[in-house]
Amino acid sequence: MVRTAAILAACVAASPAAACRLALLLALDVSSSVDPTEDQLQRGGLVSALTSPEVQAAFFAVDSPVALGVYEWSGRYNQEIVLDWTLIDSPAALLEAAETIAASKRSHNEFPTAMGHALAFGSEMLARGPRCLHQTIDMAGDGQNNEGFGPLLAYREFDFDEITVNGLVVNAGEFTSETMLIEFFREEVLHGPGAFMEVAQGFEDYERAMRRKLERELTPPVLGAVPSKERNAG
Repeated sequence: MVRTAAILAACVAASPAAACRLALLLALDVSSSVDPTEDQLQRGGLVSALTSPEVQAAFFAVDSPVALGVYEWSGRYNQEIVLDWTLIDSPAALLEAAETIAASKRSHNEFPTAMGHALAFGSEMLARGPRCLHQTIDMAGDGQNNEGFGPLLAYREFDFDEITVNGLVVNAGEFTSETMLIEFFREEVLHGPGAFMEVAQGFEDYERAMRRKLERELTPPVLGAVPSKERNAG
């Protein structure tokens, strides 16, 4: 059974905040531009990336655990939690989370791309989640915002002061050119110090891009390393 936010909050309250080093929230695009086959590739790619040896090693590189959550988004009123906050404190907990994602069913398939609303939902989910040293939202998408307010307004109107937003650009090529989509993510989606993006060449490449991104996010920083000031495309 997935550990709920209430259980996780109790665990965090009983120990120092440093017990949780990162709250990582993954946002999956299920807008109408993502067909059923692509959604299966996205969902399966995330499961495979989470359970890959490289990502597992990054999860457990230090003793402090990571809190993981997943939600899917499309239109302005269409966000659904796939995996509520779960403390990944053992390989068994990670496998259980991956199995929950693997068993999940797509909630919507006919709505546009309301990325600003999706980010607002993510901010609110982080606000009610565990107290961790760092907070990150992973925004995956294959198109630009086309409904409601955009990412920049979301960052102004909602609490993103301590949240980093990274991106996974899916170059599906049907509605938006790769160059335009990368520029949109770079200029409007990436947020916070050290924010970066990975590019998947279609949903068939989703697993590889997600694995690279998770490795980079989860690997503890090297003491004494100089932080990068450049936001990049991986």
